[in-house]
Amino acid sequence: MDWDQLEAATRRPEATICLLSALAYYDLTDAIPDALDVAIPRGMRAPATEGAIRWHRFDAATFELGRDEILIPGSSQHIGLYSAERTITDCFRLRSSVGYEVARDATKEWLRRGGKPAELMAFATQLPRAKAPLLQTLEALT
Repeated sequence: MDWDQLEAATRRPEATICLLSALAYYDLTDAIPDALDVAIPRGMRAPATEGAIRWHRFDAATFELGRDEILIPGSSQHIGLYSAERTITDCFRLRSSVGYEVARDATKEWLRRGGKPAELMAFATQLPRAKAPLLQTLEALT
């Protein structure tokens, strides 16, 4: 059982795994997250937690975009998880904190597995600061 996921989902029902933690879930990165990256809608207070959880605040207007729910292994509790496409787009959008190389390498692996560039661009047009760097990376990789 992943206690950090369980704690995040219990404290905030809208908690959604994002960024590096979501890339690791999809096996799109070799990096091992030092904390669980969890998004909540902007304007919500991040709860105090005992686990290694890094809270991120995403715009409430686009919070549900690409969001699904998964069952936390070993429990009956669910937690949100952004799709691989949304996660890659968010990594480009927040590249100053995640790192451009992480976003680029995840995109490269996602494309190698058969991902379609149009799917990424569909998310990039709906999220701020993601379109230009993602488009440049796709042009370089394809």
